[in-house]
Amino acid sequence: MRTLLTLHRWVGAVFGLALSLFGLSGALLVWKNQWLRWTLTDEAGIPARGVESLTRIVKRALQESNGEANYIVFSSPELAVNLVSTGRHTGFYSDNLGNVITHWASRLERLELWLFDLHHDLLLGPNGTTLGGLLALLGLFFTLSGLFLWWRTRRHFSWRLWPTSFSRRDLARHHRNLGALFAPLLIVVMLTGLMMAWRPVALWVLSPFSSVDEMQAAVAPPAVSGSDFADIDWANIITRAQQAFPDASLRLISIPQATGDLVGLRMKQPEEWLPNGRTLLWFDPQTGDLIESKDALTMPLGVRVNNLVYPVHAAKVGGIVYQLIMTLVGLVLTMLGSLVVVKFWMDRHRINRISVPPRI
Repeated sequence: MRTLLTLHRWVGAVFGLALSLFGLSGALLVWKNQWLRWTLTDEAGIPARGVESLTRIVKRALQESNGEANYIVFSSPELAVNLVSTGRHTGFYSDNLGNVITHWASRLERLELWLFDLHHDLLLGPNGTTLGGLLALLGLFFTLSGLFLWWRTRRHFSWRLWPTSFSRRDLARHHRNLGALFAPLLIVVMLTGLMMAWRPVALWVLSPFSSVDEMQAAVAPPAVSGSDFADIDWANIITRAQQAFPDASLRLISIPQATGDLVGLRMKQPEEWLPNGRTLLWFDPQTGDLIESKDALTMPLGVRVNNLVYPVHAAKVGGIVYQLIMTLVGLVLTMLGSLVVVKFWMDRHRINRISVPPRI
């Protein structure tokens, strides 16, 4: 027990502030659509519909980007803004007429993009995603070990969102009680974050539902090369996609970047939780022929469960009530990872000062 307590304290002291950054950035990202509506447009609930409107958005995106657009995320009922990516760090937002609202040459220029990168990979790129998975794993360890340590003192449980004082004793009591109260939600957040950051972990967690090979094959692109993509008939492709899934909305188009690439589409059916859906279609860019399609509602059970991970983690379901709950969870994680950590190192500094004999 004492060893577990020491490990919990020291590992938390080293990684607690990083976890608090995840919590704070995640709490803010819950309200990304509201932020964009406030800063870009006051329109909501007016997504682009129809072949003509969607085709115009694609053509304008290619025109405004000088053909460098690589994918487009279309407007949704929550946000009447299209996102056009022209590179890893560049892109622009457009309205439903295809007009550019604002563009960025660096993701640092847009607060919501910077926050996403901070939350997703600590601004470190792919290596940061691996580190983020490690922090999520440590977060699970802190939550489970904290519950175990709290159980001995459960009779002294009291509900307080903020500590009564900043004494070491009150901070420790507040830390234990707050962590225990929010432990179920913290476990959900950490586990879903870990599954998104570390794909092998997700496959292992989902393996009771479907085999790994079955899940990987269900979302794999077709092993077929496309034709020349110099002049793509976007209206034809969008029409065929809507014919294949009449009740689905077009959410994302991936534009070929090299010879042999296919046009990739993601559509969202009413039963799907993922904001951009997981109903997949691939088209030949020259002929507009549908090469392959995959219905998200008939995918293996493991894939369908995996498709719930991001919406649950990012509060993309449940309306404003769940958004408020996940915001509170993020703020709680911020407090758990910061207040006691600061106090821990202050106490260590005080102890070291006391232990050093004064010079005579």
